[in-house]
Amino acid sequence: MGLFDFFKKKESTPQEQEALDTGLEKTKENFFSKITKAVAGKSTVDDEVLDDLEEVLVTSDVGVATTLKIVERVQERVARDKYLGTSELNNILREEIQELLAENNSNDFRNFEYGDHKPYVIMVVGVNGVGKTTTIGKLAAKLKATGHKVVIGAADTFRAAAVDQIQLWGERIGVRVVAQAMGSDPASVAFDTLKSAVANGEDVVIIDTAGRLHNKVGLMNELTKIKNVMQKVVPDAPHEILLVLDASTGQNAIEQCKQFTQATDVNALALTKLDGTAKGGVVIGISDQFKIPVKYIGVGEGVNDLQLFDRRAFVDSLFKQ
Repeated sequence: MGLFDFFKKKESTPQEQEALDTGLEKTKENFFSKITKAVAGKSTVDDEVLDDLEEVLVTSDVGVATTLKIVERVQERVARDKYLGTSELNNILREEIQELLAENNSNDFRNFEYGDHKPYVIMVVGVNGVGKTTTIGKLAAKLKATGHKVVIGAADTFRAAAVDQIQLWGERIGVRVVAQAMGSDPASVAFDTLKSAVANGEDVVIIDTAGRLHNKVGLMNELTKIKNVMQKVVPDAPHEILLVLDASTGQNAIEQCKQFTQATDVNALALTKLDGTAKGGVVIGISDQFKIPVKYIGVGEGVNDLQLFDRRAFVDSLFKQ
């Protein structure tokens, strides 16, 4: 088994599928009730239905630009087949959204490879309150459960609670945490974490970072310093810069994504709290707008409720009746 065969996901287990279906329930109810209202009394997909569909998608937090793309695709399908009725609208939507996600690099990760990096370094970024610490803990737990040696660096040293929370997760899941006193240099914590990971032969390093949304220059400088210091130990670190976003904030999550992608080279996204919101459509909009893979989604409170993003399973669940 390769180091990251954990991520070479096969078909979803029944438990994973059930968690996904349950987690998307609020989004699905919101979405379908609006679609049903849009096509009420209509037998064909006419201009009025398309206008209503546009409103449904925008109010489901898919975003204006992405909504226009989807509606245009549906319009082209209808133009090719004059006999398409409103009863087929859901299937058309599902197919077009899946295709859009595929074009935007949000694949299902069933054959995703990390390569031979050891240690593999993940730097996690995001504002306070989005579920960053919980995501780190759940990810570390999943990796540990598959036999990998994981260490977490508590480099959010500006908030005592952040270090405490990471240490509690470490104790709970049996993963080593490297921490320093509150107010310590975050780059120093990252350096010590990587140095000890190399010395101990650990497989994965997960580095937490400060959750304050600074001005762009301050944020960029801080994250760049952490990266530069880590590269003194592992020259190509970090291999993954994971931005954690709270799906329940809808369009605000898109604004946060804009800020962080301008500040650093984000190459993976985690969308949390999908189970508590009707705004799950933001997953589609963020993927389309930023062309960054949505890699993880949080669909519940349990350790196993952090899932690898599978675009087909996600969209199928969204349209499941």
